[in-house]
Amino acid sequence: MRRRWWPAALALLMMAGTAHADEQLVARLAAAAPAANPHVLSLATRAADCARRQGLLDGFRHLAVIDYSLPSTQPRLWVFDVTRGRLLFQELVAHGRNTGERIAERFSNIEGSKMSSLGLFQTTETYYGSNGYSLRMRGLDAGFNDNALARAIVMHGAPYVSEAIADRLGRLGRSWGCPAVRQEVARTVIDTLKGGGLIFAYYPDRKWLNESPTLRCGGSRPERTVARLESSSPHG
Repeated sequence: MRRRWWPAALALLMMAGTAHADEQLVARLAAAAPAANPHVLSLATRAADCARRQGLLDGFRHLAVIDYSLPSTQPRLWVFDVTRGRLLFQELVAHGRNTGERIAERFSNIEGSKMSSLGLFQTTETYYGSNGYSLRMRGLDAGFNDNALARAIVMHGAPYVSEAIADRLGRLGRSWGCPAVRQEVARTVIDTLKGGGLIFAYYPDRKWLNESPTLRCGGSRPERTVARLESSSPHG
């Protein structure tokens, strides 16, 4: 039988579904990653719990959060072990060629768009492809990222993701929609997330924030968190 991971902090959400439990988990993640936006972390944990309640996943141990509202020259990928409340990686990550230059601006779920997608993903298996060791991602946000497998949106390493490239170009190189990371850390990051880990990709896109299936459990909108993000973000 497949082993299931039920993080102690996330179990509070599962048992009670209370705002206090959610705040406990977010506080632990925010303390572990002070450079991450706590409101984005709050949305990530909400989406994970919502997907669980919808029957889209059983459980998980590792959660990656990508904040596409930050420029590509800044580390904007955080990988957490939520069981221990530990930050494992803080990394650069590329966005899609047609998503923007230094700043991400546009997102798509359409095959051939060469854009990044927003929302919650669950990782599946690894494979070797044209970009080397890669990790498949199953989109859990219907209408926003559920074409990820068909589009071959995967996590992989890339030579165009590095501080040297960022310094030279003023931005990272860009993918065809994949969250590409530095080649030096790709295998370790992928092996950490493979087999059911979660990846949450954020941007203050009003349509996604209002209509995301994994943010609207029971038809509710995460009003306070969204309001804080929209008021604080220059892209809101």
